Amino acid sequence: MTGSSFGKILKLSTWGESHGDAIGCVLDGVPSGIKISKDEIQKYLEKRKPGQSKFTTQRKEPDQVKILSGIFNGVTTGTPISLQIENIDKKSKDYSGIFDKFRPGHADYTYQEKFGIRDYRGGGRASARETAMRVAAGAIARKLLGKNVNIRGALVQIGEKKINRNNWNWKEVGKNPFFCPDKNAAKDWEIYLNNIRKEGSSVGAIIEIQATGIKVGLGEPIFDKIDALIAHAIMSIPAVKGVEIGLGFQSAESRGEENSDEIVSKKEKVSFKSNNSGGILGGITTGQDIVVRFAVKPTSSILIKQKTVNIKKENVEIQTKGRHDPCVGIRAVPIGEAMLALVLADNLLINSTRKK
Repeated sequence: MTGSSFGKILKLSTWGESHGDAIGCVLDGVPSGIKISKDEIQKYLEKRKPGQSKFTTQRKEPDQVKILSGIFNGVTTGTPISLQIENIDKKSKDYSGIFDKFRPGHADYTYQEKFGIRDYRGGGRASARETAMRVAAGAIARKLLGKNVNIRGALVQIGEKKINRNNWNWKEVGKNPFFCPDKNAAKDWEIYLNNIRKEGSSVGAIIEIQATGIKVGLGEPIFDKIDALIAHAIMSIPAVKGVEIGLGFQSAESRGEENSDEIVSKKEKVSFKSNNSGGILGGITTGQDIVVRFAVKPTSSILIKQKTVNIKKENVEIQTKGRHDPCVGIRAVPIGEAMLALVLADNLLINSTRKK
């Protein structure tokens, strides 16, 4: 199976399945001499781990990371960093009744057709369980980027419910179970999502990730544009169905003079009067904030009966049991942050190899 690695110099490879003994990753290309502790990795995993509220899956995974190699006495050695998280709270029996059925919206059918075999327990390799390792690797990528770079995300829409951007307050993000920057919207979402959950259904979401402190010049022209790499990284997250940068799809509705970010100079310091580009022009960072949004589809595993086929291609009905997120977009926030950190750190290393 190809496709389990990402990056050029900073290369991440993940392994493991949802209901296997463990999941893990190898992060290669990290320079030596970078100070990092287990706690610095763990704090980001705490944001993603399941079972923290009634609005996420009730699977109780402690997600305690183990550093197997590449870090000695709290300092990177320049060798591959191997990390592992044990799967503790597995309930594979929840899937015994649907082992021969393809769940609509999941990768069951495509995995079976492509590989001739699939791990039906929680989706196996196709499960978002592996994204815990992306978050762990992202914590290391943040250290590479340095203290002046700040990457943070927020949920800006759940289902049909949007935030009021005039109420945006980053301090509110950590005060509610939705990573929502609008405290009024968060209260509304609690009622809305609770009803969705009780009905046995799910909803999608839109997440916004912002990176500040990025210097001008990251990204390579044509096929390795930084926005192309970001889109690749974000689209690799399970359940993501769309990505936009800056003004994104709204730019199609604007005129040229409205969309272009005017450039000014003061004492030979260049700045922009707006940031519709999302901090990227020609595939290269401008020095402005990078702004990325992505859409996550509703959780495919729902308690409502649906029509499908079984492994014999016979028409059947399916009703998924088990523990599932009524909105996977909530826990996608730290995953999106991690993937953006990995792309930016990789391109920082690429830039460092270029002769001045």
